[in-house]
Amino acid sequence: MVERKPAKWLSEGGRSMSAAIPSLTPITNALTIDVEDYFQVSAFAPHIARCEWNTRECRVERNIGRILAMLAQRDIKATFFTLGWIAERYPSLIREIAQAGHELASHGYGHERVSDQTEEAFLADVVLSKIILEDLTGSEVKGYRAPSFSIGKGNLWAFDCLVRAGYRYSSSIYPIHHDHYGMPDSPRFAYEVRPGFMEIPITTMRLLSRNLPSSGGGYFRLLPYALSRWMLCRVNTRDCEPGIFYFHPWEIDAGQPRVEGITRKTRFRHYLNIDRMEDRLTALLGDFKWGRMDRIFLNRVVPHVILD
Repeated sequence: MVERKPAKWLSEGGRSMSAAIPSLTPITNALTIDVEDYFQVSAFAPHIARCEWNTRECRVERNIGRILAMLAQRDIKATFFTLGWIAERYPSLIREIAQAGHELASHGYGHERVSDQTEEAFLADVVLSKIILEDLTGSEVKGYRAPSFSIGKGNLWAFDCLVRAGYRYSSSIYPIHHDHYGMPDSPRFAYEVRPGFMEIPITTMRLLSRNLPSSGGGYFRLLPYALSRWMLCRVNTRDCEPGIFYFHPWEIDAGQPRVEGITRKTRFRHYLNIDRMEDRLTALLGDFKWGRMDRIFLNRVVPHVILD
């Protein structure tokens, strides 16, 4: 039984609001970082060609350094879904992540959406990224996250490719409505999508017959921290399930170069509240218990689900 007691929602202005919500439980949530740089964001693809990536100022090293320091201060271990492109250029950074006790997982090689690739090209991509990360660290890479959560009803063959490549889980489906991704009718919590292979969806909160995003990214920067905290707490206490939180290194980098020519919507989504992100993360790390994806999920018994 969860003990209910008055709690305070801390606002960023230092004020508090009393609310009768369940106290935080000892459930360990998964903290995940999608390791990519600002110029590799899918929304910037029409404005920054891949052939330009090598000419751009790369800021991922300093941002990951800040993140590692934040986690070390609180003795938190996380999962870093890392691009092979980044790993090739910053091998010492990848080794530093692994040596600190974090899980290294794959985000593909060059941040290409699964929905933009053929089955053969995708298989080659996930095999290459896995090899690069494993060669650098000497440890098995078990997990994969699709760029922009781009596995959906039209490319479920991606799971077969991941199994063939030797992965054990994916965290690539976001069960919400979104203009760029989403599979709202898929299960909300971890399930076996192929024998011995698990899909671990991005966390949502169910309210009024709708799934609401409750797991980080732009929504975490848009919504008041108190609301984000409440939604994750509700998933822990009402659903009795671990949540998954994700963010990107560029989201704590207020000094990143501004990309010209992008739409107002893209500018809003990318730059909103970046200057507040680190403070919000600090609060989140203190309010919940966090761990690695592999340690939280891979030993769990989950239902088998056939997606169609």
